[in-house]
Amino acid sequence: MSAAADQDFGKFVQTVFSCTPEVAASIARKASPRHYPVRTIILKQGDRATVTFLLIAGRIHALTYGLEGQLVLLHEFLPGDFFGAIAYDRPKPEEADTVAIEDSRAAAFLALDFLSLIEAYGCVGLAVSKMLLKQLRATAARMVERTTLSAAGRVYAELLRLARLADGRTVKPAPVLAALAVRVSSTRETVSRTINALERRGIIRREAHALTIVAPHRLEEMIV
Repeated sequence: MSAAADQDFGKFVQTVFSCTPEVAASIARKASPRHYPVRTIILKQGDRATVTFLLIAGRIHALTYGLEGQLVLLHEFLPGDFFGAIAYDRPKPEEADTVAIEDSRAAAFLALDFLSLIEAYGCVGLAVSKMLLKQLRATAARMVERTTLSAAGRVYAELLRLARLADGRTVKPAPVLAALAVRVSSTRETVSRTINALERRGIIRREAHALTIVAPHRLEEMIV
């Protein structure tokens, strides 16, 4: 890394772990930079990971296949999240393919080095615990939606969730229908029909590079 990149990474580490600059520097020294172009498979299902990754930029999905051959989203990793070998000292088989959905950058730690950081610094263990809890809650929410909501209801809920990551009304860039289908455990055709119906009713508006939820309250009321 360049000196400027090192400094930026140090600040990023300090933010992720809520630690002092000195501790951030100790953590950063254990890391190696990685770059993954879109659609790169970082880890394959069944691989025995020996590396812990900290996502710096981009978006990563853990994907597997259902009984009928459909893609199923297990986890979504955003900047500040960890994936790979987390907090264990022996390699274990990965439960899914880990794929770069966007051009992504990550910091890679040898699993044993990262485990030693957890043991040495309480802030690292706390950050990992918070992320795993967030991941568990997200997984539980997806399971509840898959069993209690209709396919259309899952699309509505996911659009609102994506919009809340920004200003509550805008999904930018506009979601790719096939990718949205994976997120809600449905088919591209069902998602396409649902989106078209929302657009005809004036609840959403599709633009070149974004999707705007014109009436978020109406959309929320439709979630069944």
